[in-house]
Amino acid sequence: MSIPVFNCKNADDVMKAVKDYNVSFIQYWFVDILGTLKSFQITPSELEASFEEGMGFDGSSILGFCRIDESDMVAMPDPTTFQICSWRPSEKPVARMFCDVVNPDGSPFEADSRFVLKKVMAQAAEKGYTFYVGPELEFFLFADDQDTETLDAGGYFDAPPLDLGNNIRRDIIFALDAMGIQVEYSHHEVAPSQHEIDLRYQEGMKMADTAMTYRVVVKETARKFGCYATFMPKPIFGENGSGMHVHQSLFKNGRNVFYDANDEYHLSSEGKSYIAGILKHAPEFVCVTNQWVNSYKRLVPGYEAPVYIAWARRNRSALVRVPMYKPGKENATRMELRCPDPAANPYLAFAVQLAAGLKGIEENYVLADPVEEDIFAMNDRQLKRNRIKALPGSLYEAAMNLQKSTFMRDVLGEHLHTALVDNKIAEWDEYRTQVTEYELDKYLPIL
Repeated sequence: MSIPVFNCKNADDVMKAVKDYNVSFIQYWFVDILGTLKSFQITPSELEASFEEGMGFDGSSILGFCRIDESDMVAMPDPTTFQICSWRPSEKPVARMFCDVVNPDGSPFEADSRFVLKKVMAQAAEKGYTFYVGPELEFFLFADDQDTETLDAGGYFDAPPLDLGNNIRRDIIFALDAMGIQVEYSHHEVAPSQHEIDLRYQEGMKMADTAMTYRVVVKETARKFGCYATFMPKPIFGENGSGMHVHQSLFKNGRNVFYDANDEYHLSSEGKSYIAGILKHAPEFVCVTNQWVNSYKRLVPGYEAPVYIAWARRNRSALVRVPMYKPGKENATRMELRCPDPAANPYLAFAVQLAAGLKGIEENYVLADPVEEDIFAMNDRQLKRNRIKALPGSLYEAAMNLQKSTFMRDVLGEHLHTALVDNKIAEWDEYRTQVTEYELDKYLPIL
């Protein structure tokens, strides 16, 4: 029996699908504050009760959730996210659903990443906006998880035999398609053994769930081929790192809010203010979109990763790019934020971007002129003349910005904001006390 893509609306639909397709286990998925996937499995006999009461778990064992004296948490499955896991055997298949994390009294747990994104999207909905996102998640394929031995020496858009990951990408796309995830195209990226599979844009929450599924499918498919897939932002010195460029737009009543036929850049006043909000608040939220020590090894000039806070239409050295308008493609008007990396928590990454854009609209932020020159080639004097500032250069600087931001505290909530800042400062402290091979090679012979 072939397994279809499901479009469940409620618990009854899920229970029927489980029975009709002889599903053996249902995985319940949620994430911790860093976007690390957590999962447990239930049997079909427990399914009906779990829809009514949820499934309890120890929240004190989940990073950033709660203390041991208030550890009871409940995972409530979202029936609309039910799908069969395409990387598992088709006989007696395994399914998955994403969960909302709630308190024992049924109230939302404010540090649940899905809740944070839902909250910001609800604020957008109150203004009539629907938030659409299309991320590009790049990744590397290595021989194993112990080293960075590449599988090929291919570059951007290379074809076989230079691109030796073509078959792996093909099977990833088949697995995604089997779960109802639409792929626009795939290709070899700039660095050796680096790849990109572009997902068709979707509503924000659905895309955050999709991004989590995508990361699992990529890793599981690579494992079947005997190799290792990583979303680490900068695994190889001297090569391009992996980004998660986030294309985004707002729609109202089926119309793209960002589009204005009479504007020089075909951008509406709302679209411009949204972009201005992203640019203004990027230093505050970059600790969320780029949350690891290694993230800031990627955010350096010269490797296509944006460092400077500016926008442009064709210039990929700017933080925000607005793709050039094509006649008849009004609904494709969008902005692309180029700094996030694929190791971010997608729920929080999308939430902080949407919140920053909405704040720009609410407060009528004014968008500066685009910068089409190569910003990487500018010296300090030129940067100052163009009023171009840089993103934080380290996780510590980003964490300090996040800590000081009352705006981000409001977006994330007090609990989550504090937990994230504490976690990132602890990570930085652990990193800065290491003695590296670089230091030994450079200093030991001369000091």
